[in-house]
Amino acid sequence: MQSISPFLMFVGAQHGRCAEAVQFYVSLFDGEIEAIDYHEPGGLEPAGTVRGVRFTINGVAHMAMDSGHPHAFDFTPAFSFFIECDDGDEQMRYCDALLDGGEALMPLDNYGFSTAFAWVKDRYGVSWQLNLP
Repeated sequence: MQSISPFLMFVGAQHGRCAEAVQFYVSLFDGEIEAIDYHEPGGLEPAGTVRGVRFTINGVAHMAMDSGHPHAFDFTPAFSFFIECDDGDEQMRYCDALLDGGEALMPLDNYGFSTAFAWVKDRYGVSWQLNLP
């Protein structure tokens, strides 16, 4: 096996927001866009939407795309990114940024299994768990 990477497909209400989301993620988590390819005019997808993007966050490769085709699914909290934060300030910075336009599925609190944990869905519908070990 050469690699395994999370792959995000922006569909439905999130279609066309892939580039915006990826830029947000790499800026928030000090990542990097390695390559991005956009759909051209006259194709099956609207011109300017993302055909494919490769990016890294914390050294982990990720991929994403836009899809305007009808799908019976969207992002779900059943898949989330789990972040072990270094300290409370980092956790709060990530939590605040991800909650801007998003929603708290489990607000930052002590849940017994962790003294500081939050589970949030960002403005793009992607779920994140933020833990302070």
